[in-house]
Amino acid sequence: MNITKGKTAKAQKVVLYGPEGIGKSSFAAQFPDPIFIDTEGSTGNMDVARMDKPNSWTMLHQQIDFFKNNSPGKTLIVDTVDWAERLAIDFVVSRANKKSITGFGYGEGFIQLEEEFGKFLNKLSDLVEMGINVVLTAHAKITKFEQPDEMGAYDRWELKLGNKTTAKTAALTKEWADMVLFMNYKTFSVATDDKGNRHKGQGGERTIYSNHHPAWDAKNRHELPDQFKMDYNQIAHIFPSSGQAAPNQNQQPVQQPTQPNVQPAPQPEPQATTQPEQPNTAPPVQEPVQNQQSAAQSETNTTNPWAGQINPNLPKALQDLMIQNHVSEQEIQTVVGSKGYYPADTPITNYDESFIQGVLVGAWEQVFGMIQQQREANAPF
Repeated sequence: MNITKGKTAKAQKVVLYGPEGIGKSSFAAQFPDPIFIDTEGSTGNMDVARMDKPNSWTMLHQQIDFFKNNSPGKTLIVDTVDWAERLAIDFVVSRANKKSITGFGYGEGFIQLEEEFGKFLNKLSDLVEMGINVVLTAHAKITKFEQPDEMGAYDRWELKLGNKTTAKTAALTKEWADMVLFMNYKTFSVATDDKGNRHKGQGGERTIYSNHHPAWDAKNRHELPDQFKMDYNQIAHIFPSSGQAAPNQNQQPVQQPTQPNVQPAPQPEPQATTQPEQPNTAPPVQEPVQNQQSAAQSETNTTNPWAGQINPNLPKALQDLMIQNHVSEQEIQTVVGSKGYYPADTPITNYDESFIQGVLVGAWEQVFGMIQQQREANAPF
């Protein structure tokens, strides 16, 4: 049983929310080595690294798994999480073959949505444990709020998640986060007449609010001031140690054992290659790279002859999953035919839309697992 004392540097779980156009994406782009999952396609005019726009809940999970397995950056940004919630709703509705999230009865649809969203947040927590910052941006909405021990209700800003009272995705997101920062324009009401009967708004400075207030949700665990100018330098001191310490610790033990093994081998090779002619050493370096690229392309063309030939009439969500996993239309038809849903020679375009969204897209992991079993069974060895 170990007992530790003091602060521990770790990656952060951050939620940035505010009205549209406040600059959430631009602010998030200043985090250490960021990569966007642009769920709403709002970063097209920004010079940032991004993944393809996910068209399904399953594709969004696969993108997070890719980030977890490859660690291409130090910060993963889901922009925005309320649009990601829409993908989760579509997934829950399609899986149950319903027309709406309210079609389950007794709030069952929102219970399933809460479970799916909880799994999503848990998967993001795995990235944080690896030393990767996770930033969720979200839009804000004004809602009526009434405390149980007070008379009357008042307006307050909240996350634009869970539009129904039975939905708990907003509460889950706030509990999950280490920091919930509310962004808004700081305005002042100024009287326009001597009697003070008429007022107009002035100001408009972009401001971040980091602590709870009756008018908005916010929190932080780093003793930030209640409000400060919308400048990343105000919080930059929180992230260098957490965003870089964990990756560096993981990289050092990997490099140390490999360096002694690699150094003796390459040392004689450069001596042999550099002594004859230096101009001749450059072409051999380029030629293997080109040969490797051409070999890789030939391999993909032979193993994946359907690459670039997927039927454009298929739903976009299914196309993206097929491209990511190198799955052909014939493979899907064979699996569907083996289960007796449709004859094996029935084109996917003739499938019912609810079957495509609810089974092929909604249960893609199971479908792809059967395709992999089919490939192994047909392998010549």
